[in-house]
Amino acid sequence: MNSNFRPRRSPRPEFEDLAFGLHAVYELLQAGKEINRILIAREGKTDALRELLAIAKQRQVPVQEVPKEKLNSLTRKNHQGVIAFVSPIEYQELEQLLPTLFEQGKTPLLLVLDRITDVRNLGAIARSAQCAGVDAIVIPLRDAAQVTADAIKTSAGALASLPVCRERSLDRVIDFLLDSGIQLVAATEHAADDYYAVDFSLPTAIIMGSEEDGIHPNILRKASVLARIPIVGTVGSLNVSVAAGVLLFESVRQRIQSA
Repeated sequence: MNSNFRPRRSPRPEFEDLAFGLHAVYELLQAGKEINRILIAREGKTDALRELLAIAKQRQVPVQEVPKEKLNSLTRKNHQGVIAFVSPIEYQELEQLLPTLFEQGKTPLLLVLDRITDVRNLGAIARSAQCAGVDAIVIPLRDAAQVTADAIKTSAGALASLPVCRERSLDRVIDFLLDSGIQLVAATEHAADDYYAVDFSLPTAIIMGSEEDGIHPNILRKASVLARIPIVGTVGSLNVSVAAGVLLFESVRQRIQSA
């Protein structure tokens, strides 16, 4: 066996914009910069790290404890037990954005993504959304793909110009949209009605569900309309990004006709 053999370090994906070290991450948090998530070493938490974690919790930044070896695989520099994944965009607040859309005389078209986990799906959906004139995309803070440079690349740059709202609770978002007079169209194969029977000329939020299990039952129960895309082939469902495109461009067709 070659004694000079060293295991290859896994390459860090090009889309990960990292900040590491207590001071650097602390400054990002204090400055209110958008952070997708923070990784901390399970071993040897210091008082300074605990203070940093308290600020992250206050800012509602997801934090994950990992073995120190995980951090070492991401950077060879002195990370001091903490690495932050910095967002390439600034997220917007839905509760501020929606009233502005109404004030501008728009008929809002929104896209709510319930636990979409693949950044390539997020990027592809955002590209279709931008082409369809969607006013904003809503994603959850946790258990979902976040906007990274890789997602922006997949979206052909759409995520850099399309408003994205990252919300702590989709349940709360759904209630807010209903209270604001937004029709909630949930895309599900279990619906009785086909998507082209839906009136997309109304102020509408289209809800697309997780690649694994679709839209969460709590959200389905609150939806105004359940809509399905009829499938005639042997494969039971479409990729979520393709399905999103189908519904979005039906909304475009209807809105052009009703203009």
